[in-house]
Amino acid sequence: MAMNEQEILEGLAEIVNEETGIETEAVQMDKSFTEDLDIDSLSMMTIVVNAEDKFGVRIPDEEVKNLTHVRDAVSYINSNQG
Repeated sequence: MAMNEQEILEGLAEIVNEETGIETEAVQMDKSFTEDLDIDSLSMMTIVVNAEDKFGVRIPDEEVKNLTHVRDAVSYINSNQG
């Protein structure tokens, strides 16, 4: 069953927390992965792979560069769920 945006946000926050140690509460829709959360490209790739597994979506490498904010990732996952 498809998740709603809030469930996706919570799941993504858990993934970010596991990879970086950033508190789940800090992962908000308006936050930038690099500017606000200070996530580097290597960590971002791990987060993407884990998100693909968790949400059952495929995020092509050329799409990852467009996911600058948490909102972008949540919207992408929401739109591409099976």
